[in-house]
Amino acid sequence: MSTSSPEAVKKLLENMQTDLRSLSMECKKKFPPVKEAAESGIVKIKTIAARNTDILAALKENSSEVVQPFLMGCGTKEPKITQLCLAAIQRLMSHEVVSEAAAGNIINMLWQLMENGLEELKLLQTVLVLLTTNTVVHDEVLSKAIVLCFRLHFTKDNITNNTAAATVRQVVTVVFERMVAEDERFKGIVEQQPPVQGNTNRRSVSTLRPSAKDAYMLFQDLCQLVNADAPYWLVGMTEMTRTFGLELLESVLNDFPGVFLQHQEFSFLLKERVCPLVIKLFSPNIKFRQGSSSAASPAPVEKPYFPICMRLLRVVSVLIKHFYSLLVTECEIFLSLLVKFLDGEKPQWLRAVAVESVHRLCVQPHLLRSFCQSYDMKQHSTKVFRDIVNALGSFIQSLFIVPNASTTAVSAPAGGSGSGTQGTAQGGPGTGGVSGNLTTQAAFEYRGTWIPLMTVSVQGSAKATYLEMLDKVEPPSIPEGYAMSVAFSALLDLVRGITSMIERELATEEEAAAEFREAHPDQEWQPQPGAHLVWEEMVSACWCGLLAALSLLLDASTDETATENILKAELTMASLCGRLGLVTPRDAFITAICKASLPPHYALTVLSSNSASLSSKAYSIQGQSVQIISPSSESHQQVVAVGQPLTAQPQGTVVLTAKNIQCMRTLLNLAHCHGAVLGTSWQLVLATLQHLVWILGLKPGVGGALKPGRAVEGPSTVLTTAVMTDLPVISNILSRLFESSQYLDDVSLHHLINALCSLSLEAMEMAYGNNKEPSLFAVAKLLETGLVNMDRIEILWRPLTGHLLEKVCQHPNSRMREWGAEALTALIKAGLAYKHDPPLAKNQRLQLLLLNPLKELSNVLHADIRQKQLESVLQILQSQGDSLGPGWPLVLGVIGAIRNDQGESLIRTAFQCLQLVVTDFLPTMPCTCLQIVVDVAGSFGLQNQELNISLTSIGLLWNISDYFFQRGEAITQELEREEEALQKQAQEKGETLNRPFHPAPPFDCLWLCLYAKLGELCVDPRPAVRKSAGQTLFSTIAAHGTLLQQPTWHIVIWKVLFHLLDCVRKSSTTADKEKIESGGGNILIHHSRDTAEKQWAETWVLTLAGVARIFNTRRYLLQQLGDFFEAWEVLLNHIQSAALSKNNEVSLAALKSFQEILQIVTPVKDSDKAGDAFAAMGVPPVLIDPLSASGPGRPLVRSDSLVERLTRYNGAELQAPPPGEESALEDSALWWSAWNTWYRTGTDSTRPPSGPTEKLSFIPSQPFLTALIQIFPALYQHIKANFSMEDLKKLGVILHGAVSVPISSDASPFILPSYTEAVLTSLQEAVLTSLDVLQKAICVGPENLQVMYPAIFEQLLLFVEFSCKPPQYGRMETKHVANAKYNQAEWVALNYVPFAERSLEVVVDLYHKTACHKAVINEQVLQNIIKTLRMPLGLKYACPSESTWKLAVSSLLKVLSIGLPVARQHASSGKFDTMWPELANAFEDFLFTKSTPPDNLSIQEFQKNEAIDVEVVQLISTEILPFANFIPKDFVGQIMAMLNRGSIHSQSPSFTEAEIDVRMREEFSKVCFETLLQFSFSNKVSTPQEGYISRMALSVLLKRSQDVLRRYVEDERLSGRCPLPRQQVTEIIFVLKAISTLMDSLKKTQPENVDGNTWAQVIALYPTLVECITCSSSEVSSALKEALGPFKDFMQPPVSRVQNGES
Repeated sequence: MSTSSPEAVKKLLENMQTDLRSLSMECKKKFPPVKEAAESGIVKIKTIAARNTDILAALKENSSEVVQPFLMGCGTKEPKITQLCLAAIQRLMSHEVVSEAAAGNIINMLWQLMENGLEELKLLQTVLVLLTTNTVVHDEVLSKAIVLCFRLHFTKDNITNNTAAATVRQVVTVVFERMVAEDERFKGIVEQQPPVQGNTNRRSVSTLRPSAKDAYMLFQDLCQLVNADAPYWLVGMTEMTRTFGLELLESVLNDFPGVFLQHQEFSFLLKERVCPLVIKLFSPNIKFRQGSSSAASPAPVEKPYFPICMRLLRVVSVLIKHFYSLLVTECEIFLSLLVKFLDGEKPQWLRAVAVESVHRLCVQPHLLRSFCQSYDMKQHSTKVFRDIVNALGSFIQSLFIVPNASTTAVSAPAGGSGSGTQGTAQGGPGTGGVSGNLTTQAAFEYRGTWIPLMTVSVQGSAKATYLEMLDKVEPPSIPEGYAMSVAFSALLDLVRGITSMIERELATEEEAAAEFREAHPDQEWQPQPGAHLVWEEMVSACWCGLLAALSLLLDASTDETATENILKAELTMASLCGRLGLVTPRDAFITAICKASLPPHYALTVLSSNSASLSSKAYSIQGQSVQIISPSSESHQQVVAVGQPLTAQPQGTVVLTAKNIQCMRTLLNLAHCHGAVLGTSWQLVLATLQHLVWILGLKPGVGGALKPGRAVEGPSTVLTTAVMTDLPVISNILSRLFESSQYLDDVSLHHLINALCSLSLEAMEMAYGNNKEPSLFAVAKLLETGLVNMDRIEILWRPLTGHLLEKVCQHPNSRMREWGAEALTALIKAGLAYKHDPPLAKNQRLQLLLLNPLKELSNVLHADIRQKQLESVLQILQSQGDSLGPGWPLVLGVIGAIRNDQGESLIRTAFQCLQLVVTDFLPTMPCTCLQIVVDVAGSFGLQNQELNISLTSIGLLWNISDYFFQRGEAITQELEREEEALQKQAQEKGETLNRPFHPAPPFDCLWLCLYAKLGELCVDPRPAVRKSAGQTLFSTIAAHGTLLQQPTWHIVIWKVLFHLLDCVRKSSTTADKEKIESGGGNILIHHSRDTAEKQWAETWVLTLAGVARIFNTRRYLLQQLGDFFEAWEVLLNHIQSAALSKNNEVSLAALKSFQEILQIVTPVKDSDKAGDAFAAMGVPPVLIDPLSASGPGRPLVRSDSLVERLTRYNGAELQAPPPGEESALEDSALWWSAWNTWYRTGTDSTRPPSGPTEKLSFIPSQPFLTALIQIFPALYQHIKANFSMEDLKKLGVILHGAVSVPISSDASPFILPSYTEAVLTSLQEAVLTSLDVLQKAICVGPENLQVMYPAIFEQLLLFVEFSCKPPQYGRMETKHVANAKYNQAEWVALNYVPFAERSLEVVVDLYHKTACHKAVINEQVLQNIIKTLRMPLGLKYACPSESTWKLAVSSLLKVLSIGLPVARQHASSGKFDTMWPELANAFEDFLFTKSTPPDNLSIQEFQKNEAIDVEVVQLISTEILPFANFIPKDFVGQIMAMLNRGSIHSQSPSFTEAEIDVRMREEFSKVCFETLLQFSFSNKVSTPQEGYISRMALSVLLKRSQDVLRRYVEDERLSGRCPLPRQQVTEIIFVLKAISTLMDSLKKTQPENVDGNTWAQVIALYPTLVECITCSSSEVSSALKEALGPFKDFMQPPVSRVQNGES
C-alpha cells in the first residue's frame, strides 16, 4: 500500500493525532508548553484535513508547524517523550511530508540530542530515514546531518560506533546516489555552462547542480579529513580516523566511477586531491627498509602501518581499475610504488599485500594492455608493464634466494588469520616437512629452500586474503608459501590472460582477412599496424621476466600439476611469440622447455649458445640483475632412465627423470601442434629430441623410422618399466611428427628441413676424428621427410639434396658419407620413379632439377664418389646420349668439373669423355651447348696436372673452331631462333637478355667465347701453353675473323685482345725474377728464358705484336667502329707501358709495334676500293682522281707522296674543315694521341733516377732510345700543323734525357766507337736528325712557326755544352769511357765531343740562315751562343778535346761575322745590350786563358795557336772598333784594356830560355799594339766618340809604359850584379820599342789631333827613360837609345798659330 493512497493518508492522520495526544498526556504535568503545542497541533491537523483535498501537500506546506510540538517534546530530554517524538517524526518523514525548513529544524533538534548523548541509535535511524526518503535535506543541513553521524561514530559505546559507521557509509552512498539520479533527470537537457578550466580550484562548484554540489563538497572534505586537514563543509567534526576515511573514499570511488569520469570538477578532485594524498600516505612504506635500524637514518622513519597501507592499496587498485584513463601519470607512480613494495627489504605482510594487489592487476589483461600502450610504448616513460612482470619474477626469485628470515611464525599455524582454509592448508607440513613425507605436498624446492604451494584462488580470479582484513590493526603473520602461491597464480593468470586476449584478437583479424580476400581477391589485406605493435610490445616487455620466473619455477617444481601448468604457460607463450613473429622470445621459451627435457648440465651447444645470448641480455629487474637461472641438479625427482650422452661428456652416463620425460612430451606436443610457427626454432626442438632419442637408445631403421635398438658399444642404457612402456608411444609420436610435415605450409616445411640439416651438421661435427658411431637421426629424418613430401619435391629438393651433397657426402667418416650418398641416391631414384604430374618428359625443369645433384657431386673431393659419378655419366652418355636434350649442360658440367687436385687418372677419364663428345656428339647436341663444350675444353687446357692434355685440348679448340666454320650457317640459324625465343621471354618479363657478350649476334658470341677461352690460356702459368694458345688465338682471328660482323669486332678488340693485353701486362710486371733451375731430366733452359719474368716477357712481346698486327691488317675495318679512337688510345697505352717495362726485350719490341702501327697508310685493297677508303678518311675525290685512274700509261703515285699531299691538304684546311672532313680531323687526333704516347714514353724512359743510386734502377738501352727517337721524325710529319712551342719544349726534354743516358759497360764495346774515332752513335745521329727535321719544317712553315728557332738554338747549345761538361744522369757514378776497364765500371758515359761539335756546326749553320729573324733577335740567341762558347774558349787547353776550342773559335768568328752587323743595326733597340759584356768576357777568357798549354806542344803548333789569337784581334780591329759609335762605351773600354794588356808583353815564367822567343807571342803583342795605335791617331776623327776612344787608348798605353819602366829601374837597382830574369828584360825592351813606335806616330799626326793631355803624359815619360840609362843589359841600352832619340823634336813645344786669342 503506497504512502499516498487515501487509506494511508487516513491512517497517517489518525496516527499523528494519536501521537499528539500521547505527547500532551506525557507533558501534562511537567511541560505545559509542550502540552499546549500538542493540542494546538491536533487542531491544526484537523483543519488541514478538512480544508484540502491534497492533504499530503498541505501537510508538507505546514510541516514546520506540524513538527513543532514533537521538536519541543524532544527538547524536554525525557527519554520516554523523546522516543515518542522521534517515532512520530520518522513517521512524517516516511510519508515525505517534511518541508526543507522543517527538516532543518529536525536536524538542529537531533544535533542537540546528540550533544547531550541521548537516544543515539534512534538519532542515527532518524537521520537515515530523513536522508533516504527524499532529497529535501541538502547544503549546510545535509552537512550537519553527516557530521552528526560522524560524531556518533566516535562515542565510547561499541554498538553505537558500529551503527554510526554503517550509517555514515549509507549516507555517503545516498549523497552520491542523489547525484546520479539528478544526472539522469537532466540527461536530455544541454546546459549552457561556462566552460570549466582544467586546473580549476574549489570555487568551480558554482557550476554544479545542487546534489552534485553536495557530493562534491562531501568528497572534498573526506580528502581533507584523511589528509588531517580541517574540512570546509563538514563543520563541527571533532575527530576522524584515517582508516575509516580511506574506506569511505574507496567505496565512493568503487561504487560511483561514472561521477568522476563525467564531471570535470570531480576528475579534478581525483587528480589534485586523491592522488597526492595517496602518494603522501605511502611515504612511510616507501622509505622503510626492513632491518635498517632507525639510528642509522637522521630522522626516525615512520613505520608502515598495516591498516592504512592495506587500505591505500585497495584505493590504488580501484583508481587503477576505474580511472586509469584519467590518471595516466599518477597510475605510473602507483604502479611503480607497487613494484617497489615487492622488494625483499619490505616487511613480509607488505609484500604479501602488494603481491595480492599485483594479482588483481594480472587478471585484467585489457588493463595490462593499456599499461603497455600508455607507458611501455611511449618514449621517455617508465616501462611499467615490463617492470610489473619483472618485479613478479624477481619477487619469486627472492623467495628462493633469500630465505624468509624475518617470518618467525612459519611453523606456528596462524590462528584467526581470517580465512579458515588457509589455516588448514598451512598446517600440513611442519618444519620437518621436507624430510620424508610420503604424501608429497605440492611445493617448490630450490637449492635447499622448500616452499609449499597452496590453492589461493580459482584460476583467473584474484581473491585476496590480506587485502580484506579490514578489522586487523596489527599486521598478520603470513603463512609460508602464501606469497609464492599468489605470485605463481598471478604469473599463470597473466600468461593466460594475455595469450587468450591476443589470440582472440588474432583470430578475429584472421577472419576479417579471410572475408576481405573473398570480397576483394585482387587486393592485398592490410591489417591495422597499431594492434600488432601493441601485441608485440606486450610480449617483448614481459617475456624476459616471465621466462626467468617460469624457468626457475619449472626447475623447482616438485608437483606434476604445477609442472604441467608451467610448461603450458611456456608453450602458449612460445606459440604466441611464433604467431607474432617474435623470434628471440619464441626461441627463449622453447630453449627453456628443451633444457628442462634434458638431464641437468647437459652440454648441448644449440641451447647453451642460445641461452648465452639470452643471459648476455641479462636484464636487470629493479636494480637486481636477474640471470636465467641454470637448473639445480639436486632436485628430488624420480629417475626413470639412465643412458649414454650423445655429446662427449666427462661423465659416462646421464639420467632422465620423470620431469624430463614430461617436458619431452610437451616438446613433442609443441612440434606437433605448433609446427607452423616454430620457424628457426625447429633447430632447438629437433636437437633436443635427437639427444633424447640417443639417450633412450632409439636407432633409425629402413625409410628413416626410429625403433628401440641396442647400442653395440658401451654400457647399456637402463630404462625403468615406466619408460619402457612409454618408448613405443614416443617413437610413434616422433614418426607421426615427421609424417605430419606433409600438412605444414611451404615456409614451415623449409624451416623444418633447415633445422634437420643443422642437426645433421652437428652430428657430423661430432663424428669427426673418432670412430664412435655417428648419430644418423637427422639424415634419417631428412630422408623420411623427403619421401613423405614427394608430391611437392620441387620446393624441398634443393635444401635436401644440397645438404646431403655438400655436407654428408663429403664427410671424412665413411659410414656417414655412405649414408649420405645412400640417401641422395634413394631420393633421386624415388624422384625419377614417382609419377609426377605433368610427367618428366614434359616437365624439363623438374628433370633438370632431379639431375642436378648428379652434377653437384662433382664438387665432392673424395675420389671414390667422383669416380662413381664419372662412371655413371659415361653410362648415361652411352645409353641416353642422343636423348639428353636439355640435360646436356648438366652432363657437360660433370665432365668439365675437373680440378688440379684430383689426380691424373680422374682427369684422363674425364678427358676421354670430352673427346668422345667432340668427335661424336657435336652435331646432335643443341647449339646452345656448343659454348659449354668450348668452356669445358678450355678447362682441360687450364688444368696443370698433365701438360699433354692441356696442349691437346688447345688442339681440340682449333677443331671446334673448324666445326663452327664449316657449319656456320646451320649453327647461326638455330642460335638465332633460340635467341628470338629468349628475347621474347625477356621482354615479357621486362628484363634485358643477359648472356655473355650480349649485343653481339649469337653466332658471333660463340666465337667470342672461343677467343675468350684461348685468351685465358694465353695467360696460363706454363710458357708452352701460353705460346700454343697465343698462336692459336691470333691464327683463328686471322683465319675466321671474316665471319664476324662488324660490331663484334668491337668486342674482340675490347673484351678479348685488350683484356688479354691487360692480363699479360699484369703478369709480366709481377713475374718472379728468381732463376729457374733447368727443368726435370736433361732439358736445358736458355739463359734468355731462365726466369719467369723472361718467359713472360716473351709472351708479352708475342701478344703485343699480335694485337698490333691485327690493328694493322684490319685497320680499314676497325676504323669504321665508333670508338676506334678510344681503342687506338688503349693500344698506345699498352705500347707505352710495354716500352717502359724494365725488360729490354719487351721495351724494344713495343717500339717496333709502335713503328708498325704508325707506318699505317690507310690500306688500299684494290684500286676500286680507293675511293671508299679515302672517302672514309674524308679526302675529297679531286685528290684521288689521278690515283684511281692510274692506268698502264700512268705511273702509280707513290703512297708516301700521297700522304704528303694529304698532310699538306690537312694542314691547309685545318682551320675550317669542309663537310665530310671529320675523319681527317680524327686522323690528326690519332696522330696527336700517338705523339702523346711517344712523349710520355720518352719522358718516363729518359727521366734520370732521383736519389742516391746504389741499387740502380733500370736504365734504358741504346737501341731502345735510338728506336724511340727515330720514331719522332715520321710522327712529326703528321702533327707539325699544330706542333706548338709547348710540344717543342717537351721534345727537348726527351732528347736531352736520351742523350744523357749512360751505357752499361757490357754493352759498350758494341755501341761505342773506339775513343779515338770522332764518330756519333746512332742515338746521337737520331737526335740531330729530329732537330734537323724540325728546323727544316720551321724553315718552310708559316711565320708563326719561326718563334721556335730560339728554342731549337737553346736545345743545340745545351748539346754543345756537353763537350766540356758531359751531362749527369741523376746522381749516377759513370766512368769516362777512356778510363773504363770494361769489367769494372758498371756504367760508361759516352764520348760527347763529336756530338757537341756536330751540334755546334749545326748552330753556326742555322744561325747563318736565321740571324735576322725577329725571334732570333728578340730571344738574344747571339748572346746565348757567345755565352755557351765562353766555356770551351775559356777552358782552351783544358778542354777534353783540343778540336773543341778550335772549332769554338772558328764558330765564334763565323757567328760574329754574321751577328755583329745585325747587332749594330739594332743597337738602338737595346736588344743586344746584354750581349756586349758577354762578348768582351769571351774575348778576355780566350785571349788570356788561365790554362797552360800542354808540355808536349810543338813550336809549330804553338805558332798555329798564336795565329788563331791574332785572327781574333784582327776581327776586333775590322768588325768592332771601326764602328765604335754604335757600341756601348764600357764595351769599348773593355776591348781597349784588353788590347792594352795584350800589347805589353807579359808571359808566364815556365818556359826554357831556348823557346822563349817563340813562346812570347810577340806577333800577338805587336798586332794588339798596332791596333791600339791605329785607333789612337786615326786622322779621320769623324765623331767625338772616336776621339774619345783614341784618347782612352793612349792614356792607357802611356800609363802602362810608365809602370813597367819604373818597376824595371827598381828591380835593376835591387838586383845588383845579378842579371834580371829573361822575361822581364824582354818586357822592358818591348815597352821601349813601343815608345819609339808611338813617337813616330805622334810626329806623323796633325798636331790638332793630339790631345794636350797626351803631350803631358809623353813628356812625363822622359825622366823615367833617363833613369834607365844605368842599366847593364846591352839589349836594353840599344832599345833605350832608339826611344830617347825622337824626344829631340819635343824639346820645345811647337808654337801654334794664334787665332782670335785662342790657341
